[in-house]
Amino acid sequence: MKLRIQSFLMFLLVPLTMAWGEDYKQITLEDIFREGTFKTTSIYGLRSMNDGEHYTTSDSGKYVIKFRYKTGNAVDTVFNLDKIGTPPFTGFSAYAFSPEEHFILFTTGRERIYRRSYIADFYIYEIATGKLTKLSENGKLTLPDFSPDEKFIAFVRNNNLFLFNMKTKHEKQLTDDGKFNHIINGTTDWVYEEEFSLTKGFYWSPDSRRLAYYRFDESRVKLFNMTRYDRKLYPENYAFKYPKAGEENSIVEIFVYDLASGRKSKMDTGEEDDQYIPAIQWTKNKLAVIRMNRLQNRVDILLADPVSGETSVLYTENNKKYIEELAGNYLTFLDNGKHFVINSEMDGFNHLYLFDMTGRMVKQLTSGQWDVDRLVGIDQKKGKVYYTSSEESPLQRALYVVGLDGKNKRKLSAKSGTNRAVFSATYKYYINYFSSATQPLLVTLHTSGGKGIRVLAENSDVLEKAGKTGVGSKEFFQFTTTEGVTLNGYMIKPPGFDPHKKYPVFMYVYGGPGSQTVLDRWSFGWNELIAQRGYIVVSVDNRGTGARGEAFKKITYGELGKYETADQIEAARYLGNLPFVDASRIGIFGWSYGGFMAASCLFKGHDVFKMGIAVAPVTSWRFYDTIYTERYMGLPQDNAEGYDDNSPINFADMLEGKFLLIHGTADDNVHFQNSIELINALIEAEKAFDMKIYPDKAHGISGRNYHFHVYKSMTDFIMENL
Repeated sequence: MKLRIQSFLMFLLVPLTMAWGEDYKQITLEDIFREGTFKTTSIYGLRSMNDGEHYTTSDSGKYVIKFRYKTGNAVDTVFNLDKIGTPPFTGFSAYAFSPEEHFILFTTGRERIYRRSYIADFYIYEIATGKLTKLSENGKLTLPDFSPDEKFIAFVRNNNLFLFNMKTKHEKQLTDDGKFNHIINGTTDWVYEEEFSLTKGFYWSPDSRRLAYYRFDESRVKLFNMTRYDRKLYPENYAFKYPKAGEENSIVEIFVYDLASGRKSKMDTGEEDDQYIPAIQWTKNKLAVIRMNRLQNRVDILLADPVSGETSVLYTENNKKYIEELAGNYLTFLDNGKHFVINSEMDGFNHLYLFDMTGRMVKQLTSGQWDVDRLVGIDQKKGKVYYTSSEESPLQRALYVVGLDGKNKRKLSAKSGTNRAVFSATYKYYINYFSSATQPLLVTLHTSGGKGIRVLAENSDVLEKAGKTGVGSKEFFQFTTTEGVTLNGYMIKPPGFDPHKKYPVFMYVYGGPGSQTVLDRWSFGWNELIAQRGYIVVSVDNRGTGARGEAFKKITYGELGKYETADQIEAARYLGNLPFVDASRIGIFGWSYGGFMAASCLFKGHDVFKMGIAVAPVTSWRFYDTIYTERYMGLPQDNAEGYDDNSPINFADMLEGKFLLIHGTADDNVHFQNSIELINALIEAEKAFDMKIYPDKAHGISGRNYHFHVYKSMTDFIMENL
């Protein structure tokens, strides 16, 4: 019967396909996932040289080519694998210059660990002599990093920290207690990597005399087990430390190793060991340690003496709900040794602040009812701060500059849409990556004052190809909910859209804290394929999403899923009342947090949604990790109702529409357990559903055929059920 229905559907699609063939180029899954038909070109792997006048890029994993910013002309081939007598590798996947640019470190043979971490082989290339040597013959390693004076390279192998002497070529092991699932030196555990985006766990002092490093004791963290099938007769069990909400975390300590004496000094981070250290960084002569409490509503910046380990509190901030943005560019110490810059939501929006080294605020550098999106960089010689923000619209990102005195603020980006800037080492130039709903990626070179110099990459061919499909660009809209909240959304209409006809709607949702899907930026792919097949594709940013201030974002605190689901259901009702929408045919899809949302909306909004697809969904926040979950939910021991009242598992009996559940069995992030428990609830409620399982695949279900299969399965499900 199902085969007959599919055949009948294909028969119905034939006239439509023929009509497209006359006027439009039909979008295929092969175009998107295999051929890259609509893929934009860009400038990848760019590295600014120290002089600020040149940059390098890699080519084919064999060459490193040096370009002049001003002209764009190639001036030198810094590395040419073809000129190496007997090359030890066929190509490199990444490269990095040493601080003084006398050496290049090449990465080959990567083996993935988790989302960001990997081990690999590394090779040192001496530019002056053309000599290429392997960093270590003792096995793959990770995170190699030159000392500022280029005399040493520190790296991590098997959870221990090592030191390689560039002169003697001797490899010295600095720690010896590293052990999988027990002790980690110099890198981080799973949850720090995932939620703080932190893999590197050691940092050189500016004078190259000391090495500060993290030590994780995972002993008290419970093991999570996954079966790895790998097409073996007897599948293997893989167990790793994963702290779920409310459970115990690693004990994290900070040490400083003195190269001259070999002495290790422990930094005093307080008596509490149930806390977080999201970052450490050196000032001129001290180590700054960012300390955060378990609930993540208090942050302290400590200054530690690297010899004695004694610390003092430089700065403290508290928040009624939570503090984030601690990774990356949260804290910048100025070279004058007198000031530092942080970003904070202390006035209700994310802004930049200048403090002195007594912890006194000197100046709020940015202000207004809008959020700074990112601190791009600080030109300390000229006293200028560069940042991107949503000042003009939550849907857009523009580049600005302001003085370190808070004066002379000026917008630098000329085009309205989404701008991202990468500055040269001396802040003389920047490369701008721009796109909008109607403009594919445009990469341009500018002076630091914003003056355009030349185009580095443009994608007029992609725009032309997209135009031939007949699919229109995103149309942005707003609507006001019954609670009086204005929400932003976009819709993509089918070719030849007729406002007098009624169309089905396919909604895409993510909806997580601080995220955004409704942005004025270019995208052309699967959503456009669905639109071309006769659907209106819609996405709406619910309460809890970003770029609209702290109150809008943090209203979901303690009740993830409650307000977001209500907003998405209201969005579907709003769409259903539009004259060109078939209210009986509205579907929703999401991945990860979006999968959690799609399931919640389909169950709780059973009178609105006909169909839903959830990929790798969180189905109970009790199953997810400590850092992310507790930041937004508090501890489950203190907030049981918040955890359970919004879990899709507890509303599975409300399912009425068609439901497709998709998950990879080796998902180390959102565990397959989430889907297993939802399946149990659906079966107990006697609810029918469809499922696709991807063996040994992680959260992204990556791999050419696997990723293609996921989207083909979803496309088929939409065609059959919406």
